[in-house]
Amino acid sequence: MKSTPRSLLLKLLIIGLLLAALAWLASIALNRSGDASAQLGQAVTPALISQGEYLARVGDCVACHTARGGKAFAGGLGIESPIGTIYSTNITPDKQTGIGDWTYGEFERAIRRGVGHDGSALYPAMPYPSYAKVSDADMQALYAYFMQGVQPVEQANQANDIPWPLSIRWPLAYWRTLFSPSPESAAEALKVTTRDADAQIARGAYLVQGLGHCGSCHTPRALTMQEKGLDESTADYLSGAELNDWAVPSLRGMPHWSQDEIVDYLGTGRNAKASVAGEMTDVVANSTSHMSDDDLHAMAAYLKSLAADGQPASAHQPERSEATTRKLTAATDLTLGERLYLDNCGACHFVAGDGAPRVFPRLDGASVINAQNPSALLHVILAGAQTPSTARAPSILPMPGFADRMDDAEVAELATFLRQGWSNDAPAVSAEQVAAVRASLAGEHVGEKELAPSDE
Repeated sequence: MKSTPRSLLLKLLIIGLLLAALAWLASIALNRSGDASAQLGQAVTPALISQGEYLARVGDCVACHTARGGKAFAGGLGIESPIGTIYSTNITPDKQTGIGDWTYGEFERAIRRGVGHDGSALYPAMPYPSYAKVSDADMQALYAYFMQGVQPVEQANQANDIPWPLSIRWPLAYWRTLFSPSPESAAEALKVTTRDADAQIARGAYLVQGLGHCGSCHTPRALTMQEKGLDESTADYLSGAELNDWAVPSLRGMPHWSQDEIVDYLGTGRNAKASVAGEMTDVVANSTSHMSDDDLHAMAAYLKSLAADGQPASAHQPERSEATTRKLTAATDLTLGERLYLDNCGACHFVAGDGAPRVFPRLDGASVINAQNPSALLHVILAGAQTPSTARAPSILPMPGFADRMDDAEVAELATFLRQGWSNDAPAVSAEQVAAVRASLAGEHVGEKELAPSDE
């Protein structure tokens, strides 16, 4: 069919509008790319390096930029993403393979603007949309630390395992322009959201939204992979998500935890109700356990200040809990799931499912058990978990995995009991779901890091 002059004109108009839009986005990206030639504007002192070391802990830089068994910050860790495996880069001050020749401007625009050393767009596995909120003073301290406080390591960067055409970088510049704020607009947004907050909550917002980049895992993402919110101006922010088939709980308000319980969890990996598992273990070990008490309390105060809509944990129901406890205590007419619980779990978590404070996590009401997606729970049952040893709690408390002890049907029965016993109220688990998680565990590669943690 031949095009009419009118339809041809319409097509040309649409193409022209698309090109104009792309050019407009490109101009914004160029204007927001930062000054790569900028130099550090202050003397590097031991105090500045020490401050930068602390901030690098807050940002958990070592977790992603250190391969399993590798040297600190030398890169090479495989990070699983929806488009393939992204390998972290060497950020030691080695001049050949690291960042030793980078100016302050190149360092700043990589962290806060998502622009690489060569001007290419970085994959948002690097959480620069959150790091855009990092202040100029903290950026300078970080640069001082990485240039003069980190041991240089000569280690070439590993090529990403991303198939073409997803490996093409230039479209990421448009993604960055659309979805990642400039440092200037991010600072203004933070100022607006904390305008009426006290100093402690304002500090907590800065840490959670910025270097802590908690939203990277705890905020749901849109189809185009950007977080649905970067601060509490949207109800989606920190409302929980599913990443790499892990259920990540909401952090909004955390009504079932006190502020002190949040501080204990972040500082030690355990509190009176829960213990860390999955990727959150690394976050506590490498980052939050090294933070000051004041900063941990600030983060907890900020999280408690958020509206608690969407909190996934079930409400405590004493009558239901007591009924389960009585049946397990009597140990008669038990289902297979109940028998498996008594034989394998009851010694630590007890018939009441309340565990032991700061030792064995509480099962009654736990978010990981009540999540719609049971994969995180199945992962813990099959592979086990252990708390990290931290300065505040220098002990490792392991839970064994039961992959070799139970088949898929048995794990499904046990998980179903956990999800429907006491106050818990979540859908049953099938043997097919267990098999899928078991297969994913068997296929995991040593040294790879998933983007999703579990926090209980």
